[in-house]
Amino acid sequence: MVRFFRVAVPTSIVVLLLSELILLLFCYVLAAFIDLKVDPTVFLMYDGGAVRILVTVLSILFALHLLDLYSEIRTFSRIALTLEIGQALGFAFLVQALLSYGSKDWMLPRWVMIFGSAFALVALATWRVVYASVFLKTLGMQKVLFLGLNPVVREIAKYIERHPEVGYTNLGYLDDEAEPGEMLHGAKVLGRIADLRKTVTGRHAERIVVGMTERRARLPLAELLDLRFSGIQIEEAGTAYEATCRRVSTKELRPAQLIFSGELGPTHSAVLLQGLYSPAIALVGTVVTLPLMLLAALAVKLTSRGPVLYRQTRVGLHGAEFKLLKFRSMYVDAEATTGAVWASKDDPRVTPVGRWIRQLRIDEMPQLWNVLSGDMSLVGPRPERPEFVEILAERVPYYRQRHCVRPGITGWAQINHKYGDTVEDAIVKLEYDLYYIKHISVSLDLYIIFHTLKTMLRSRGAQ
Repeated sequence: MVRFFRVAVPTSIVVLLLSELILLLFCYVLAAFIDLKVDPTVFLMYDGGAVRILVTVLSILFALHLLDLYSEIRTFSRIALTLEIGQALGFAFLVQALLSYGSKDWMLPRWVMIFGSAFALVALATWRVVYASVFLKTLGMQKVLFLGLNPVVREIAKYIERHPEVGYTNLGYLDDEAEPGEMLHGAKVLGRIADLRKTVTGRHAERIVVGMTERRARLPLAELLDLRFSGIQIEEAGTAYEATCRRVSTKELRPAQLIFSGELGPTHSAVLLQGLYSPAIALVGTVVTLPLMLLAALAVKLTSRGPVLYRQTRVGLHGAEFKLLKFRSMYVDAEATTGAVWASKDDPRVTPVGRWIRQLRIDEMPQLWNVLSGDMSLVGPRPERPEFVEILAERVPYYRQRHCVRPGITGWAQINHKYGDTVEDAIVKLEYDLYYIKHISVSLDLYIIFHTLKTMLRSRGAQ
């Protein structure tokens, strides 16, 4: 794992990104040498050709990111992969067209662009297949042995099976309750707890994750201590869960950890700094998006009766209630008969225009005023309605702890988890919120804002 913006990024993804950067640069430089109308040396060194190629390559990498090709790097369909790479190259052509309205000095010559893109389509598609089938299985894969089979271990194993790019190979499990040979998430139960030393030696384990359902008088402390001093990494399941899934597990989180840990709560300096830059960005955002908000307000007013803005009570910092602002996307008195309920897919309470502004997240824009008034921040846990907070606080441990920071327009849970309308979804989002609260920083906020823009552009997650 490599840490960027306080986020652990798998080494395999970093290597793939750098390798594709080099590969794309090579494709367009090769095209410059093939195009007889261009003197490649003069073009690259004196006509700004190197910078033009870099702009093109970065636009392609940005498009690949928008298409989630750096989130899921396994190849399920070569045809679909080729089509997605084609979309990224199409985005690069669009960027070139937009540059033509400014200065043509930033554009690549026509045939350099055409030849280079043709080379890139073949090279990227081929490299992706080779990387996923060969390099991904061997590059920096750390061999992990699980000691115990508690719920957190099972979650980690499930995640590793679905996401090989995290860089872990699941060797198997040692547990006294499970049957040896039993398959679980792509790996076997290898034996009992007493077989630890023999299994580590035989399987060449590099990391041991401890997640026993009952440790009292059963945890092999002497063996674990010897293995730790021999160079093998050993960590609790909760720590491994956070590093792998980028969430704080609530399954085994105990009150003592929250009380005595110096890491779980937000730092005073980070919260203070966020209170300075968040309103400043919101002010700029309000000015930039004002024309779009006026158009949205007009559309809402002309297509359904009722006020343009919808004010809804939400729970904010330290449990204080405030009025959250949104463009009205539902019919008036939509909850008169049902009471407070979560939004659902194809919700009949939503107006036709409301469906569009929700899909594009335009309905959230008035919340910039909530940020300016100090009730919200740009980034933070999403504020929930008081009716749901009461229910969730009773059923979900540590739910009220998410109110220790200002709620946000967007957040770590929003970019990592789908919209949810169940208690189980609320638990998952709480785990993401606790991770954010623990790691709150300027860099993480910028990372979340960047990924939120991607989510908006792809119209995902709205409901």
